[in-house]
Amino acid sequence: MQEKHLNILEFPKILERLAKYAAFSASKELALNLKPSPYFSEVQGWQIETREASHLLTVKVNLGVGGARDVRPYVDRTHRGFVLPPPELLEVRQTLIAARELYRNIIRLADAYPRLADIAQRIEECPGVVNAISQAIEDSGEVKSSASANLARIRREMDIAHNRLTERLNRIITSSQLKIYLQDTIVTQRGGRYVVPVKAEFKGRIQGVIQDQSASGATIFVEPLAVVELNNKWRQLQLQEEEEIQRILAELSALISSHGDLINHTVEALAELDLAFAKAKYAWAIEATEPNLIDFNGRQTLPDENRRRSNRPAIELMAARHPLLDPETVVPLDLPLPDEARMVVITGPNTGGKTVSLKTIGLLAAMAQAGLWIPATEGSRLPIFNNVLADIGDEQSIEQSLSTFSGHMTNIVRILTVCDEQSLVIFDELGAGTDPEEGSALARAIMLELLERGTTTFVATHYSELKAYAHATSGVINASMAFDAETLTPTYRLQIGIPGESNAFTIARRLGLPDRVIDQARNLMSEGAQQLEAMLGEIKTQAEAAQAKRLEAETELEQAQALVEERRQQLTAVQAERRDILNSARADARREIKAARERIRVLEAEAQADLERRQAAAQAAAAETVETVNEQLETLESSLAPLKALPKPEPNDKSQPDADQNGPIRVGDQVFINQYQTLGEVVAIAGPDAEVQLGHFRATVPLKTLELKGRKKRSSPPPSVKTPVVESPGMELDLRGHIADEALLRLDHYLDQAFLAQLPWVRIIHGRGSGVLRQTVRQALSRHPMISTYRAGREGEGGDGVTIAKLAVN
Repeated sequence: MQEKHLNILEFPKILERLAKYAAFSASKELALNLKPSPYFSEVQGWQIETREASHLLTVKVNLGVGGARDVRPYVDRTHRGFVLPPPELLEVRQTLIAARELYRNIIRLADAYPRLADIAQRIEECPGVVNAISQAIEDSGEVKSSASANLARIRREMDIAHNRLTERLNRIITSSQLKIYLQDTIVTQRGGRYVVPVKAEFKGRIQGVIQDQSASGATIFVEPLAVVELNNKWRQLQLQEEEEIQRILAELSALISSHGDLINHTVEALAELDLAFAKAKYAWAIEATEPNLIDFNGRQTLPDENRRRSNRPAIELMAARHPLLDPETVVPLDLPLPDEARMVVITGPNTGGKTVSLKTIGLLAAMAQAGLWIPATEGSRLPIFNNVLADIGDEQSIEQSLSTFSGHMTNIVRILTVCDEQSLVIFDELGAGTDPEEGSALARAIMLELLERGTTTFVATHYSELKAYAHATSGVINASMAFDAETLTPTYRLQIGIPGESNAFTIARRLGLPDRVIDQARNLMSEGAQQLEAMLGEIKTQAEAAQAKRLEAETELEQAQALVEERRQQLTAVQAERRDILNSARADARREIKAARERIRVLEAEAQADLERRQAAAQAAAAETVETVNEQLETLESSLAPLKALPKPEPNDKSQPDADQNGPIRVGDQVFINQYQTLGEVVAIAGPDAEVQLGHFRATVPLKTLELKGRKKRSSPPPSVKTPVVESPGMELDLRGHIADEALLRLDHYLDQAFLAQLPWVRIIHGRGSGVLRQTVRQALSRHPMISTYRAGREGEGGDGVTIAKLAVN
């Protein structure tokens, strides 16, 4: 269809309103470029999509395209070798996730919504792309350390280098000797390097590189020589990190490029689905209904047994409204066009609503053929036209200015060039803008040409000759905009079959013009004009009387049909109520029995699983305990073997009790360790350091920090039983990705191994997620006999995604 005529009917304004209901730019673009189709199958498909979308959104209210974006430009850039930044990669991931969710929702209901399911089948989930982006990039846009082993190593080294650097700088700014030279005891950055603020007058007192100075010149920012190498190391690692991140992003961009066609197809399918949802939402907003569209071969988009059978489809609009006007004030348009009518001549006063009626007819036809529903009551019918052509230029339109006669005629010539029996042609004030007699003759000639072609035509005019032509010509009918002679105002109601009459004399008389002037005006009219007006008045009277009788008959018929329908519905309701009561009772009984059986099955399964888990755990613990006790007994037996003779003490035997309790600390002495605020036993001395046994683990501390609390007794020590130390299971257990039961089994086994390995504490990783696994782990730790205390991880330890548990002394 020609864009010029769609603009005249203000169809682009409809598309702008439609686009507001689209969820992302790709579907908005489709909405703004939507064009009516002249092909039955295509129009029927669009109407089915709108119907399915409307129904689906009532079933799944929140269904949509989620956070989808039009990522086709990103794909195009990857084809040209560009590297996408993390935010754009996340948009690609989010779009694919939204597409996956929408696809799964629709495919599950494919039988009910086959047309939408066909579109959804073109969606490609691309799980490899989604997983790769998820594993490499945080939701915040930061590249994860786990994205590559090299990046993880670099960041570990960066943390170490940064800690060393800040530690050295903190020592400098807290030094009592250097503090007097500093403007402030802070560490800051200049040019990506850590510096300290030095008072300008003490320039040179702190050896280093001047990186910057304050605007006033009172402060210089010095990078101390002591940290230059550390700064260089830290900066070098930063550059390595940037290079590794760029390499990771390049790999992800190349992955997107390799899936580019699939991603583009997915975005296009998402846009089509969202356009269908937008059509449904717009239909709700304007209280529209699905029209029954009929082509010139008799095919129709909706089954309608009540449709009149004729050689060609006819327009039948009921309570139609212009969609751009206020629905609270607009007067609905009823247009039951008779089968034999090919042309309608609409007459009536200016500002009476003729132009709005013409635009409503043309605009609703265009909307229906674009797959949109129309603001009219259910049952409205429209043909599928191959062209909707309009020549409208009136002072009431905001968009159009009053056209000249030549402009009108140029447009009419173009219309006559392309229109045929399957076209809809709309003329406003046909033949206006020139001599009335010539204009009327031209208008009748053009109407005759269109009538011979069989073109569906609507003409608005003030010419009385056209009203007479319509009355006398087969296939042409009169219509008029009703006028209230009492209030001298138009009612904006279209009357089919009734020609509009001249209200000039009536209005003049009510406004106070003397009767003699009005009578003189009547006498000045030509005899033919007077006869024509009298004839039209008689036609109007007869048509109104016939219409009144028809309406009365229709009312009586409707009342009779309503009474029959009411009785039928009452009978159906009684039968349905009886059936529903019986079915409901049976269904309730079946549901209760099924629920009881299901509950019993679940309880049995839970009990069996819990019993098996506890038996397995008990057997494993018992086996380990038996093994440990056997080893201890063997050790005890060997240590209690009888001695053949007691050894004689040497004169300088070191094992003799030492009377000097204030001498140097020796192996075996009991000491107090200030660093840990606890007692321990010295087990080895190496130079200035001592190795001290603290419960089940050892620590190396400076001798000078130990406080002697007791000497070792020199008598032979009694045999001791030591708990066997097994191989350490590691200080960390990762439970992410496990369900609660699996996680508890792994946790129990790990804590047993950690206890036997004499670990002081362990780190349990459960992730944040929904919090279910975290709560399960902490409840298990609170009841576990081998755990003394536990706490959430601090900043730098993993936060609330980990739990630190301290093991009891074994």
